[in-house]
Amino acid sequence: MPLLPEDKNSSLFQPVGSTVEAIAHAETTNDAPDSANTQANDEPQVVQEIESLCMNCHENGTTRLLLTSIPYFREVILMSFSCPHCGFRNSEIQPASEIQEKGSLYKFQVESKEDLNRQVVKSESCDCAFPSISLEIPHQRGQLTTVEGLLTEVVEDLSQSQPVRKYTEPEAYEKIEAVLTKIQEMIDGTVFPFEVIVDDPAGNSWIELSPGESHEKWSKTEYFRTLQQNETLGLVNADRDAEEVEQDSQQDADGQQTAPISNDEVHTFQATCPSCLRRCDTHMKLVDIPHFKEVVIMSTACDNCGYKSNEVKTGGEIPPKGKRITLKVDDPEDLARDILKSETCALTIPELNLDLTAGTLGGRFTTLEGLLREVYEQLDTRVFNETSDSMDPERLERWRTFLQGLQDAIDGKRVFTLILDDPLAASYLQNVYAPDPDPNMTIEEVERTAEQNEDLGLNEINV
Repeated sequence: MPLLPEDKNSSLFQPVGSTVEAIAHAETTNDAPDSANTQANDEPQVVQEIESLCMNCHENGTTRLLLTSIPYFREVILMSFSCPHCGFRNSEIQPASEIQEKGSLYKFQVESKEDLNRQVVKSESCDCAFPSISLEIPHQRGQLTTVEGLLTEVVEDLSQSQPVRKYTEPEAYEKIEAVLTKIQEMIDGTVFPFEVIVDDPAGNSWIELSPGESHEKWSKTEYFRTLQQNETLGLVNADRDAEEVEQDSQQDADGQQTAPISNDEVHTFQATCPSCLRRCDTHMKLVDIPHFKEVVIMSTACDNCGYKSNEVKTGGEIPPKGKRITLKVDDPEDLARDILKSETCALTIPELNLDLTAGTLGGRFTTLEGLLREVYEQLDTRVFNETSDSMDPERLERWRTFLQGLQDAIDGKRVFTLILDDPLAASYLQNVYAPDPDPNMTIEEVERTAEQNEDLGLNEINV
């Protein structure tokens, strides 16, 4: 029976732990008698070797390819080249999946020596930054490394020309030496905390996550690529697409009239796909939420690239204060409550060590059970990889405990506290006792912080 595509993919991209064991077994087999070697040769090779041209001496060298999967992330291809003639060596990592619909930006606070060992997948389109020392690492070859590895490589690169620079450019030498001293202090663990930023327009880079980590320590934000970023990734022809977008906008301005939005019909209008920048249809409907406000539910589908999205937008003026909604969920019926989580809303469940940053999952209008189930599916399928035997046993057990606790909450078997913190007060949780107060729910107004006002762009508004 031929393998299905999924079966082929799973057989090719084995977890790192399984791959290491297979390589060790292959090396042991090679030392065994010839009969054992004959049997081993019938099995597929773990590491593929290809004869390649050396770009240093233009003789033939060897490229070794390893297809593997990284826990909590996705499939990757590890490549290593060596030339026996000139000794040139090179290694890099390539994503085995397609460019994602959105770019990704990770922020991670390094607070201890242990955090320096966090794995980092840095694709060839990824930029890394350490804001505390104004250090930026531009996109170059792909790497599978750690936070310490990133810093060590910077030290090695900057140190190479320092002996010459000391006499030819004394001023530059002193400045670079000061930077090298700061970086070495970060590597030695004498300067904590500091932040690492990994920004990849292709969405194929990553920083390792530990279960139950707060969004102040680890956060991920997805964003739509700009036209220039799409051009850099080879997704669009910038000149042609910019011209088409301008023509489409002019046609819309000349040929369409603004129609009033009513509650009893779905409106469809043409827009630009944020992924491929082609024309696509966006459907919009106005929904009146009792005891809250009117919201707009929007759905976009692109026939050209297959991009799909569903969003909920709230209207009205920006309130002077944010809003924090706290609900004690002690009855399975509470899971059926309607909930509107806006894009600016952070969600926290202290009992489960669940902390979702603003922007995670986007805007959602669903039930409490539906929202928790979506969180579970996202973590279970995209972050946690139960089939991997390369995980640290302690971390594996923490993940299992965390996901089991979340599943118990979805099934109504656990009492927990839900906290919605929205600086724009654009989120909503159904009050089943309305118009009377809900004894299990508290709603309070909170002052926005200066950082929240800056992130929301409110400091630039002049009235």
